[in-house]
Amino acid sequence: MKNMKAIVMIGISVVAGLVAVLAAARWVSQQTAVNTNRLVVSVVDLQVGQQINPEMVKLVDWPAESIPAGGFSDLTTLAGRVTKIGIGRGEPILESKLAPVGSRAGLSALIASGKRAMTVRVNEVVGVAGFALPGNYVDIMVNTQEEGGKPGDKEKQISKIVLEHILVLAVAQEASRDESKPKVVNAVTLEVTPEEAEKLDLARSVGTLSLVLRNQVEAQPVKTEGATKGSLLSDKVKPSPAEVKEAPKAEPRRSAGKPAQQARNCVQVLRGAQSSLECF
Repeated sequence: MKNMKAIVMIGISVVAGLVAVLAAARWVSQQTAVNTNRLVVSVVDLQVGQQINPEMVKLVDWPAESIPAGGFSDLTTLAGRVTKIGIGRGEPILESKLAPVGSRAGLSALIASGKRAMTVRVNEVVGVAGFALPGNYVDIMVNTQEEGGKPGDKEKQISKIVLEHILVLAVAQEASRDESKPKVVNAVTLEVTPEEAEKLDLARSVGTLSLVLRNQVEAQPVKTEGATKGSLLSDKVKPSPAEVKEAPKAEPRRSAGKPAQQARNCVQVLRGAQSSLECF
């Protein structure tokens, strides 16, 4: 009798355990189904300016609470789209990482609306020793002759920053922004407005160009007067405050006139019939 009761209790415990396990599994599956959404991710590394094919992307379950803004849930909407920046394997495909609809693969997809791409010839010095990479910002400086100066006249030479905060689109024929190692090339492609393109074309025809690498987040323009030989050397002859001494005050000069005669006392002396004037 006692054994039967024990067997019944064991049976009830096993059934209750199975019911609890099944209920927990069902709850977990329901929670997973409710809290995930489908999201398109890349299955390969996508380069800058590359056109997306269906074989390059797939749909995965993604936590609904962390779905990024601009994500895609339909593979067909990405057909023919072009990447604007590099996208790594397993990374979500976002609208902010793609060129506008209708853009063709290549460098033209990277150019912002209203801007132009212009290439300038550089060397190791002009190209900031290869540190001006795609995605960096540079200033453009020109060394030329002042208005009215003759070629070779160093007294009329001037160096002046003519363009600021210019985006580097590509170096040589590469537009990838994933590399951080310096690369010495002979040409750099810059993103400029039409007005900046005119200034850049004139600057490279009248003088020598130099690229000045600048901070990525600093966009505040700086106005300069340009450096000339006169302004360059004038900074070297200025005395330091410690060397500046107060000049001694000059004493007033006295006129070189005759010395004033001292006052004299005179008396008339009579000697018999003769009279004379004695002064002392």
